[in-house]
Amino acid sequence: MEKLKESPYFARIDFVSDGEEEADTFYIGRFGFTHCNEKLIFDWRAPISGMFYDFSLGRAGFEAPVGWIEGELTRKRQFKIQNGIMEYAIESSTNVQDEILQRELAHTSDEKMKSIISTIQREQNVIIRNEKANTLIIQGVAGSGKTSIALHCIAFLLYRFKNQITAEDVTILSPNKVFADFISGVIPELGEEPICELSLQDVACNALNEIIAFEPEKNPLENEDEAWKKRAKFKSNLAFVGLLDQYIHNISERVFSAKDYTYHGHIIKAAWIKERFDNYKEMPVKKRLASVAGDVREHLRSSIGMWGEVPKANVILKSLNKMLMIKDTFALYKDFYQYIDEKDMFVLSEKKALEWEDVFPFLYLMAAFEGIEENRFVKHLVIDEMQDYTPIQFAILNMMYPCQKTILGDFGQVLNPCHLHSLDEIRRIYKDAEFVALNKSYRSTYEIMEFAKRICNQPSLEMVERHGEKPKTVYCENAEHEIASMAALIKEFEERGNASLGIVVKTETEAKRLYDLLSREHPVQLLSRDSTRFTNGVSITPIRMAKGLEFDEVIVPDA
Repeated sequence: MEKLKESPYFARIDFVSDGEEEADTFYIGRFGFTHCNEKLIFDWRAPISGMFYDFSLGRAGFEAPVGWIEGELTRKRQFKIQNGIMEYAIESSTNVQDEILQRELAHTSDEKMKSIISTIQREQNVIIRNEKANTLIIQGVAGSGKTSIALHCIAFLLYRFKNQITAEDVTILSPNKVFADFISGVIPELGEEPICELSLQDVACNALNEIIAFEPEKNPLENEDEAWKKRAKFKSNLAFVGLLDQYIHNISERVFSAKDYTYHGHIIKAAWIKERFDNYKEMPVKKRLASVAGDVREHLRSSIGMWGEVPKANVILKSLNKMLMIKDTFALYKDFYQYIDEKDMFVLSEKKALEWEDVFPFLYLMAAFEGIEENRFVKHLVIDEMQDYTPIQFAILNMMYPCQKTILGDFGQVLNPCHLHSLDEIRRIYKDAEFVALNKSYRSTYEIMEFAKRICNQPSLEMVERHGEKPKTVYCENAEHEIASMAALIKEFEERGNASLGIVVKTETEAKRLYDLLSREHPVQLLSRDSTRFTNGVSITPIRMAKGLEFDEVIVPDA
């Protein structure tokens, strides 16, 4: 109610359904509003509201609970109402009016990502209202609104299936805490409870459950260890998952040597035990043994007779466990590298911890040996920045989260030179997924995107006709001149009244060095792995932390 008082609606459509003489008027807002059993405002997610996004004046229709309703769209209006005051009303014949889109895009950036319900474009609306895809992959260029679309898609599903899914059932995997904070306001702004946010490191901690320690991910832009880079590259593509699958296919011969089981003169032959063990090949090794123990017990019971005494299943299981040639996942993981004749590809750190690149392959073999717990509470998983996840990481996420997924990112923004996988490999993992490509960038001006196209050739990139200053290239004589130039630009930014300035550098080391220099005279903040919030002002950030964030102005030093 409080939100509706500030801004009750942002659109109106008049629609005459076939067979009717007069048009009905529908107001569309962030939330629906009913008074005395009369629907005065329709939620933007309601079926009828879709016509505002999808149709120009003329023939139109929508999918109602009773089926497809067709008719004539006779009027479209867009409004901007803030704090109860109408700032403008525009008659529109097409879908979302360019003029309004321009106004919204030209605003200074906020500390939190905002909803885009008043400017959703037709191609975006199709994705948001896709309720049938079990897995949806969105490949979108920088600034195409892919993260925003994914969040609006979640809000739509929570509205559409309110009796089947709640905000508690949705989890988003985001690259870092700063980005998670930046997007945290969208879902609540759309009237839903906040959704759970996890990092890949959180997933690893939960799955390993302190079985073995692991090191955090190294930054390949700062690490000069060529042997480590070679190991990281080796484990980064789909071919590596194929090697693991091949090993798992032959795991019986590597881990289990069946022997005769004897109890009070009754012998169960090794060949029979081996046959039962192979019979359960779909199960993890340890669970196979538990099932075989039950079979052995039943076999003894039939031999001894129902009145005779037979050992308990856990006693038999102890004997079967002694037949294992490999006793735990760690030994199995080491054996895998011997099997593929690549012993140099597995190195423990000085603290006897796994390298980050070994965590998910280790979990993959753990799933085959001991089993891995599925999360049945999460009904929808959003995976952002898909280009940063390797195929083996996707394989584990699929095991742990067997639910509906929205996967998004941009393979044009791969920053890790040790990642050799491609979008095609991700699509091969998700063969039945629906795939959408978003090539239009809304975030930056035409001039910025033209400048970017000269550096990174992407012929499919489309630009919104929103104009601004051309990017400046400033040549500096030396490091001191560069710092002085940045200080002058920060001073100009402070006088101009914009909300945010990003100083984007390559590495965390470089970001810290710049912060130490500039913070002596300017109020700047440093974004690092330990940061948890994004705030306005001047932020010095490594490129990895900047992905997905929005700044009014950007400086790229040492270009």
